[in-house]
Amino acid sequence: MATDLTAAITRVHQQEWARVVAGLTRRFGDLDIAEDAAAEAFATAVERWPADGVPPNPGGWLTTTATRKALDRIRREAQRDTKHQAALMISDDTPHVANGPIDDDRLRLVFTCCHPALAPEARIALTLRMIGGLTVAQIAHAFLVQETTMAQRITRAKAKIRAAHIPYRVPSTADIQERVTAVLAVVYLIFDEGYLAGEGDDALRVDLSDEAIRLGRLLRNLLPDDGEVTGLLALMLLTDARRAARVSRTGELVTLADQDRGAWNRSLIAEGHALVRERLSAVAAGGPAPGRFQLQAAMNAVHTAAPDARDTDWSQIVALYDRLVAIDPSPVVRLNRAVAIAELDGPAVALAQVDRLGEWLEGYHAFHVTRADLLRRLHRSEEARTAYDRAIELAGNPAERAYLSRRRDELR
Repeated sequence: MATDLTAAITRVHQQEWARVVAGLTRRFGDLDIAEDAAAEAFATAVERWPADGVPPNPGGWLTTTATRKALDRIRREAQRDTKHQAALMISDDTPHVANGPIDDDRLRLVFTCCHPALAPEARIALTLRMIGGLTVAQIAHAFLVQETTMAQRITRAKAKIRAAHIPYRVPSTADIQERVTAVLAVVYLIFDEGYLAGEGDDALRVDLSDEAIRLGRLLRNLLPDDGEVTGLLALMLLTDARRAARVSRTGELVTLADQDRGAWNRSLIAEGHALVRERLSAVAAGGPAPGRFQLQAAMNAVHTAAPDARDTDWSQIVALYDRLVAIDPSPVVRLNRAVAIAELDGPAVALAQVDRLGEWLEGYHAFHVTRADLLRRLHRSEEARTAYDRAIELAGNPAERAYLSRRRDELR
C-alpha cells in the first residue's frame, strides 16, 4: 500500500508540477513564490495523503494548497509592498484573460524559462527546475556541477527575469517561431545529454532523456500544428527507442550498425513513424518546408524502418542531409552527412569531405571518431590509430571510450 501511494504521489508530481507552478506564476508574477509554494504544497501532500488518501482532483488540491501557502508567505513579509497588496486583491474566481496566441500557463512558463536574454545553460537549468520539477541537486548531478553552483545559476536566471522585466507570456504570433526555436533547442540539449552523457560515469542519463521527451509531449499538446515541435518529439522518440541496445553488458557503446534491433522499443518507433508521416502529409498538402528537427526525424525513421543495417536506404538519408545542409550548413551537419556519404560512395570520398572540416572541428571528438573509422576502412592503420587516440582523449563518455579503445586495439 505504501509503495502504491508513493508511486501515486510521484505520478501526480510529474503530471501536475508544471501546471501548479505555472498557475502560481501567472497569479503572483514571481518565480520564487511560485516554486516555493508548489514545493510546500507537495510536501503537505506527502504528509496528509497517507492518512486522508489521494484526493479525487489532485491537481486542484495542490493548486489550492499552494495558493494558500503563497498568500501566507506574502502576509508574513514585514514590508507590505505593491506585490503583496495586488496578490491579496486577486480572488480564486478571478477570470483569466488570455494574452497570447496560445493561452496556457505552462507554455507561458516554458517561454519565460527559455527567453533569449538568458544564457543557454541558465535556460536549461531553469526549465528543468520550473517545468520538470527536478531538484537543484538532481540538476547539478545531471550536469556535473556543484549544487551550490547550480543553485546560483538558477537564482541569477530568476533575478535577470525580474530585473529585465521579462514578461510571463507566450510571444505574439509575429515572433512566436523565433522563440519556439529557442525552446526546442533547450529541450533537445537536455535530451542529447541524456542520450549520450558528455561527462561522468554514466553512459546514459535516462532521467534527462525521459524528462526531455515529457517536455516534448507537453509542447506537442500545446502547439499541435507546429511542425518542428512534432519533428523534435518524433526525433527523440525514434532515438530513445534504441536505448536498450546502445550499451553492451560490458559497458561498451554499441553503434547503430551493430545494435540488436530486436531490443528496440517498437511502440516508440511506431509512434515516431506516425508523427513523421503526419509531417510528410502536411508538407505534401502545401505546408511549410520541413525544418532541421523534422529532417532529422525523417532520417531516424529511415534507420528504424530497416530490419537490418544492410537494408538501410542510404540514398534517402543523403538526400535528407542535402536538404538539412541547405538550411543549416554547419560543420557538424556536414560531418554527419559525410558519414552517410561513406555508406553510399565509399570511405575515400567521405574522408576527403571530412578532412576539409578539420579547421572547425579539431576539438570535436566526433570528428576524430569519424576520421578514425574511415581511415580504418581504408586500411591506413597508423593514421587511424592516431585519430582514435585523439578521439579517446576528447571523449567524455565511458561507454564511448571503451568502444573506441577496443577499435583502436584491433588495428594491425
